[in-house]
Order: sequence, then C-alpha cells, then structure tokens
Amino acid sequence: MLKNRGLSGSTLKIIAMISMLVDHTGEVLLRSILTGEAYITAYKIMRLWIGRIAFPVFCFLLVEGFQRTGNRAKYAFRLFLFALISEIPFDLAFNGKIWDTGYQNVFFTLWIGLLMLTGMAELEKRCRNIWIAFLGKAGIFLAAAFISELICCDYGAHGIIAIALLYLFRKNKLEQIIAGCVAFLWEVTAPLAFIPVAFYNGKRGLKLKYVFYAFYPVHLLILHFLRVWIFV
Repeated sequence: MLKNRGLSGSTLKIIAMISMLVDHTGEVLLRSILTGEAYITAYKIMRLWIGRIAFPVFCFLLVEGFQRTGNRAKYAFRLFLFALISEIPFDLAFNGKIWDTGYQNVFFTLWIGLLMLTGMAELEKRCRNIWIAFLGKAGIFLAAAFISELICCDYGAHGIIAIALLYLFRKNKLEQIIAGCVAFLWEVTAPLAFIPVAFYNGKRGLKLKYVFYAFYPVHLLILHFLRVWIFV
C-alpha cells in the first residue's frame, strides 16, 4: 500500500507536459498578444516559473527509462525518429520557418543524452579498471556535450550535464536530487522541478509513452497555427 503512494512516472510526465505547454504558449503567443508590463509579468509566470519545471523532469525520466527499458536500441531509435518529426513544428513555432538548422528541438538533446548513457553503461559493464572506466566515461560525456553544442540542440551542453549527473548519482535518491538541482542552478527556478521528482514512487503508472512523443510536435503545430490565425 505504501509503495503505491507518491507520484508515478506517468504523473511526472503529465506535470512536465503541462509545464512545457505553459512555457511554449508564453513564448509563441504572448509576445504577439501582450506588450509592456503585462507581457513582462505573464512572461515571468509562464516561462520563468511554471515553464522551467519541464526539462529537468524529462531528464530525470530519461535516466529512469534508460534503466528500465528492455530495448535501449529501440528507445534510442524512437527518440531520434520523433526528433526528426518534431523539427518542422519546432521551427515553425519558434522561428516562423519550415526549416531552420540554427537551433534543434529538445528530442535531439534527449537522444544524444541517451546515447551517452548507453556508452557509459557499456563501459561500466565491460571495463574492470576504475580509472580507465572513469576516463572513458569522461570522454563520452565530453563528446556528447560537444555534439549537442555543435548542432545547437535545445539546452545544449547544459542538458547533457544534467542527464550525466542524474545518471551518475542514480543509486541514491537524495544525492541524485541534489545533483540535479546543482545541474540547473543556472536557471534559478528549474530546481523546483525536483520537488515532484522527490515524490516519485518508482511506478510507471499510465501508459503515456506515445502520448508524450505525439504531444510535443502536435502542441507546437497548434501554437503556430493559433498565432497565424490570430494575426490573419
């Protein structure tokens, strides 16, 4: 009975999706509708407070999913596929263009992070020498951070750092939460995301895997078309 208390993975996912929707609504629509002090106030509430919760939760869920999935290759392929699917909606929503290579959506960040975790896990499994394993993991981390910056992923190296720390401290929940908060100190309100994470009960909850994947590109498209409709 006690094990079922707290927040399941699907509940955390819903919290993150709501936060992301509020954040993106603030970015895509607010600046087109509000001006002056009203815009500044709404921006702070929607983006700097509510919106900063989403990405840290998704990083945590990525680490959890990586440890629990029965097929890591399939998981990586799914992230990459939806990174490609989401790129046009992402560019339309944030840049007003069908294709813009200057900035890539967050699925690319999560995908690179997952590849990094796969490499680290393989080293942990195969390498008995602690120092060689450490240097190897450091090299994998640096490569992932470099690639994320090179292709201009959303959150870039900051996202890779957060994913790496959440993975490295995964065996102790308190240490993992502290590491996550430290990783996001550059965004003052982002550590608040680890309040719901602290109540995670380790259960999957509702099967929302593909709901989340579809939600990301679909809500971006809707926001883009709403903006276009408002100003036609």
